[in-house]
Amino acid sequence: MSFLDVKGVRTFYKNYGDGNKDRNVLFIHGLGSSSLVWKDIPEALSRHFHTIAIDLVGFGLSDKPTQPDNYTMEGFSKFIVDFLDTVGMNKMGPHNKISLVGHSLGGFIAALAATRLKGKMEKLVLVDSSGLLERPTPLLKNYYSAAMEKNPIARFEKIKRVFEDMYASPSRLLPISVDLFDYVIERQGARNAFDLAFNNSTTTQIKPEGFESIQDIECLIIWGQKDNLIPVEYYDMFREKIPWAKCEMIPDAGHAPFVEKTALFYEQLRTFLSQKNFNE
Repeated sequence: MSFLDVKGVRTFYKNYGDGNKDRNVLFIHGLGSSSLVWKDIPEALSRHFHTIAIDLVGFGLSDKPTQPDNYTMEGFSKFIVDFLDTVGMNKMGPHNKISLVGHSLGGFIAALAATRLKGKMEKLVLVDSSGLLERPTPLLKNYYSAAMEKNPIARFEKIKRVFEDMYASPSRLLPISVDLFDYVIERQGARNAFDLAFNNSTTTQIKPEGFESIQDIECLIIWGQKDNLIPVEYYDMFREKIPWAKCEMIPDAGHAPFVEKTALFYEQLRTFLSQKNFNE
């Protein structure tokens, strides 16, 4: 676990598998989340790759500057490129590549960052990704309401209900997940970051030229079959926008299939990332 100064933003990240730096994988979490959401997956994958899980600017333990530009999708994608440049991956040799794995908001950011990293990208993985929303879904509105709630008791109950609705089976929700979100959203600047990122990401879409610019990047789209936050209709939309992508629907899983179906998700991810790139 380390901190790194990225253009003045103190950024938290976890680093695994230093011996595999010819193949690198960066995990990018979703709205209101942090690197903790990936649990043991980055560390397990480090047997095969050099892996990093990052706390985005404004989230987790990373700094939360007040400037709105930090929390636009372009701002987030630039932050990812700046992070990779600072950590040294963006200066890699021609045989060293980076794969991006993004969940929800992180998927949107990963797709945009991929357009900025053209020569260094190996693979792109989008997990229940935003990027095609024209407005917030009903559950996203509830999520926003829970995050903005100031009353501690009411906030806890709202968060619990929203998180239960994000799961295919509410019984799988661990109480510590609610406690952790409640703790993090109370950190100075966290609500401002959530508010700005929410409003930009739910009304902004990946443009056609954005999809065109990544058509030479191998892509995997993974979706929880029972996602109520970003429903499976968006899975179909991404499949249409990225027809060359490999697509996996995970049954009996909600918005975060890597939490509910960890072993299945891990194996699909490992297999995809390990396969020879179709450009080689």
